[in-house]
Amino acid sequence: MTEESKVVDPKIDEEAAKDALSESANGVTDPESADEVETTGAQDADSVAAGSAEKKKKSKKAKLRKVLGVGNKEDGDKDASGSSSNPSSKITSGMVEQILTMNPSLKAEVSGKTKEEQTEAVRNMDVSELLTGMAVGGKNQKDMASYKFWQTQPVPRFDETQEQKVKDGPIKVIDPDTVPKEPSKMHDGFEWVTMDLTDEKELEEVYELLTGHYVEDDEAMFRFNYSVSFLNWALKSPGWRKEWHVGVRTSKSRKLVAFISGVPVDLRVRKNTLKSIEINYLCIHKKLRAKRLAPVLIGEITRRCYTEGIFQAIYTAGIVLPKPVSSCRYFHRSLDWLKLYEVGFSPLPPNSTKSRQITKYHLPSQASTPGLRVMQQKDATAVQALLERYLKRFDLAPIFDKEETEHWLLHDDNLAEQVIWTYVVEDPGSKKITDFFSFYCLESSVIGNRKHENVRAAYLFYYATETAFMPVEKGLKERLNALMNDALILAKKSNFDVFNALTLLDNPLFLEQQRFGAGDGQLHYYLYNYRTSMIAGGVDAKNNVDASKRGGVGVVML
Repeated sequence: MTEESKVVDPKIDEEAAKDALSESANGVTDPESADEVETTGAQDADSVAAGSAEKKKKSKKAKLRKVLGVGNKEDGDKDASGSSSNPSSKITSGMVEQILTMNPSLKAEVSGKTKEEQTEAVRNMDVSELLTGMAVGGKNQKDMASYKFWQTQPVPRFDETQEQKVKDGPIKVIDPDTVPKEPSKMHDGFEWVTMDLTDEKELEEVYELLTGHYVEDDEAMFRFNYSVSFLNWALKSPGWRKEWHVGVRTSKSRKLVAFISGVPVDLRVRKNTLKSIEINYLCIHKKLRAKRLAPVLIGEITRRCYTEGIFQAIYTAGIVLPKPVSSCRYFHRSLDWLKLYEVGFSPLPPNSTKSRQITKYHLPSQASTPGLRVMQQKDATAVQALLERYLKRFDLAPIFDKEETEHWLLHDDNLAEQVIWTYVVEDPGSKKITDFFSFYCLESSVIGNRKHENVRAAYLFYYATETAFMPVEKGLKERLNALMNDALILAKKSNFDVFNALTLLDNPLFLEQQRFGAGDGQLHYYLYNYRTSMIAGGVDAKNNVDASKRGGVGVVML
């Protein structure tokens, strides 16, 4: 099974995003239908989903995997001979017809070709291209008219000029005096609420909604499992506002059935710094999907931001919306390969064995970088200064002050569970902090597996090194490979099963050498009410890792 499909983007739930894309004009005709489902955990939600699973159509991606005959293979796995298998080379003309039926955009692109030419064109495409079709400017971009909601929003359009350079700046100038003071009317049977996440009961409600109804992989085998500690960390960063934790309840039962949130971030886009908001955790109860709640939620949090003088936002999604400013790719490094195999996350490559795979991902027992230790409070000033300098090398990056650096990188003893791990390298002689790296914990629940209940995933967060400022970045690749090898070792010692990273920052310099496997999809970055030319995402036009394409995205979103 392709690992990327198991760790989809947690920013905008794909199903909720599709709700916002829906061309139907469905209203919520059964406002109390959510009351039929208890949202106290994944078990009840799973039983509801299981009851109707046979009636639901398989996802297009799952169907396409079946047509291609790739099953659940991890993109990038090699056989014993060392060569990557390419199922697309075995595509027949009959399979091409099925593929084009499932991908209208691709069908239109090859419509002028003969059947033989169409078959040859599809055969020459990577499986990752066929599975994702998400390359910006390429396949699977719907016509702008399909996006009825997004067409009304200040976002770039697909039919705008494709010139490499555009004038940076807001798409729409917002007059605060014209912003409505009250929310739009909610559907009958539902009510707007502002969630008070300082109240343990309300925080628990958000946790339960996400646990039962947030992002799942295509085959419904894994679901993100955000802990209460994680939500406290992610949603209460310095400057957070209660008003940006927006919920929807049913009027009758008072049950929380939808949620969207934002946290403030100073965002630098090339030379301009924006006061913006990072949109997160758009989640809608499964029984209310396709009821057009997503556009309403997005509209409400937009209104609330406008009233506070915030007119730009950043968000990500695993699907193509109008219009990505950049696209990165997920990579995954097995730490406990056998467990990942047993839960269906990692495949057993052809001509390999379990013992061979375990040996392949073996790591030393101890980190090797001299001066490496856990970050402490006293390191915050030095780490903030190093990170600030390092992030200036990227076109899209946050600006963190000392308080924000402490929040995002230091473990909070008040939290019930550890969420963030940060290590610094202190020069033994000068006592100067020369490097640091961090990763956070986000578990996924394993659905229907008798042996394992969860997959414990570490996500690479921010890092920086003085080596980046040496002439012509001499030695940067070697230094990062050494640091990241230690990060893998430390994550393994903390009982993580897999280590995930994107092709942002300088990650393309070490992903392949550290045996990260490529996922089969992309993570798309979006800016709301801001236009800028495309920003490099560490991959080339064929979605392959490309170190020459780094230097663009420096924002790591939770």
